[in-house]
Amino acid sequence: MLEQDFENVHSPVHRLDPRAKVVVAICFSFVVALSDRFTAVIPSILSALFLVFLAHLPPRKVCSRLLAVNGLILVLWVFLPFTYPGETLFRVGPFQATREGILYTLLITLKTNAIILALIALVTTMSAFDTGRAMRRLGIPTKIVHLFLLTYRYIHVIYMEYQRITKAMKIRGFSPKTDLHTYRTYAYLVGMLFIRSYDRAERVRAAMLCRGFTGKYYDLGEFSFGHSDRILTGLMLLGILGISLLQWG
Repeated sequence: MLEQDFENVHSPVHRLDPRAKVVVAICFSFVVALSDRFTAVIPSILSALFLVFLAHLPPRKVCSRLLAVNGLILVLWVFLPFTYPGETLFRVGPFQATREGILYTLLITLKTNAIILALIALVTTMSAFDTGRAMRRLGIPTKIVHLFLLTYRYIHVIYMEYQRITKAMKIRGFSPKTDLHTYRTYAYLVGMLFIRSYDRAERVRAAMLCRGFTGKYYDLGEFSFGHSDRILTGLMLLGILGISLLQWG
């Protein structure tokens, strides 16, 4: 369910300290999300592509992740150019596409892809456990760290439960169609997932309390921030500073 296709690769980005990756990913995402100039956004997406190249990630799998995101962006291309006020560029029947609308949609597309590429290069190249540890070491509230780790763990459990229920439905001869019986069956399936998730959450909570959980996250591991980490992190932060200057300088 939660594939970690990019974790087991050897590259300078994979060897980078997880804390540095989280800091760079957050800074990059904020700067790009707030940018509204092409002079800043185009270098952003080039920087993100360079990070993916530096991480030695397989292009095919990276593209498959981008396709999933750009499927949502495609909806914006259908509506935004025809609803954004500005100079008319062309017409489709009674609808007018404006130059400003197309540029605005293009800007959103570039920003979204830049952020996703940077997150793929930085965040998906470490395990969820290391991400949680790095978040905790950076002072992110413990509740958010717990929420992140438990969500990651139990999305997989809920998915396994979903697979078990759907297999049972197929064994009983269920075949989805466009009719009321199918809608009712899927509604029962969702309801059953909620009930079993709640039941599982209660059992996990009881097990954690039995093991002495008091709301504290104990981490006995140590991170190492070496010379190469300082150089690579410094270069990345300088790149983000350069993008900021192009936007606000």
